[in-house]
Amino acid sequence: MNKTANPNIIQTPENRDGYLKITEIFLSLQGEARDSGRPTTFIRLTGCPLRCSYCDSEYAFFGGEWYSFDAILAAVEANGVKYVCVTGGEPLAQKRCVKLLELLCDAGLDVSLETSGAIDISNVDTRVSKVVDLKTPDSGESQRNLWSNLEHIKANDQIKFVLNSRADYDWAVTQLHEYSLPDLAEVLFSPVWSALKPVELADWIIADRLPVRFQLQLHKILWNDEPGR
Repeated sequence: MNKTANPNIIQTPENRDGYLKITEIFLSLQGEARDSGRPTTFIRLTGCPLRCSYCDSEYAFFGGEWYSFDAILAAVEANGVKYVCVTGGEPLAQKRCVKLLELLCDAGLDVSLETSGAIDISNVDTRVSKVVDLKTPDSGESQRNLWSNLEHIKANDQIKFVLNSRADYDWAVTQLHEYSLPDLAEVLFSPVWSALKPVELADWIIADRLPVRFQLQLHKILWNDEPGR
């Protein structure tokens, strides 16, 4: 695991203001969404209230270490790239994540946030590109979608559907049209790795002439599910 060590990590802060629990900070290629292929620093926060059937980061549910904001910013600076992705778990499950996003933007970085869409995004800095993952029925968590979040989607954000089956696809297409999602932001359709054949999803999108972007998870193609890659 290409994890960034930092002497400012502490076991448990007496006052958690200015601290976040982090599973890992690492440099890799962005594997999905608009910036796919770009060298990116990933900040993976610990914890998630959801339990999606296809989750590939269950190791981030528990554990982690407490990092100060200063330690996080120092680790990002040390990696020497301008793109930063804050992910999880569910990063917004830690309320202080919102402040970290603001600080990263203030540092002149291009910041994206990968969030489930089950937690309010209204107070996320508008400079952040939010990648909102709307949960499909096969995820087992579709009832957690906070549809009021769509009111806070901006043009620089992205809406993602991770699809496990034809039923998931049909459901996502219904939401696409019902909420006029392409008018809000770019929409991404991605197959669950090893569950839905990419060529099948590609053919469905083409046949239906959907105004969405097909995507594969580049990091899985390159490194499978190796943490820290």
